[in-house]
Amino acid sequence: MKINWGTGIVLAFIGFIGFIMYFIVSMNVDDRYDHDLVSEDYYGEELKYQEDIDKLKNAKTLTTNISYNKSLEGLRINFPSDIDFKKITGKVFLYRPSNKQLDFETSISLSNPYLLIPDNRLVDGRWNIKIDWQYRGKSYLFKESITY
Repeated sequence: MKINWGTGIVLAFIGFIGFIMYFIVSMNVDDRYDHDLVSEDYYGEELKYQEDIDKLKNAKTLTTNISYNKSLEGLRINFPSDIDFKKITGKVFLYRPSNKQLDFETSISLSNPYLLIPDNRLVDGRWNIKIDWQYRGKSYLFKESITY
């Protein structure tokens, strides 16, 4: 059987369309390719964005900002040493871009000048950390992407 050029073009189109359909179906069905929105209430959070900008500016006025390091116990978040850590309030939010079920939020209640997030709560990989904290009526914000 001899295939002429017209039949070859048709077979090439059918092969190409079949590949594209396979690609589309596999991307829609496979759970590895599920990606969630960053936030459920994206537009509501966008309206509060100016407040975050002001908090970030306040954080830049500090002599030392928040720092963090990985230890055997977990992620240690160090607050500025020149302020009274007992008067710090706020929340720490850890966001895992690859899995929404791993996200969590915790309140800041300090008995030391640092906050320890236990190792069993954190999976290795990329995390976005957001620390919204207040000290003596002034609000501050620390945001960073970390690799744990």
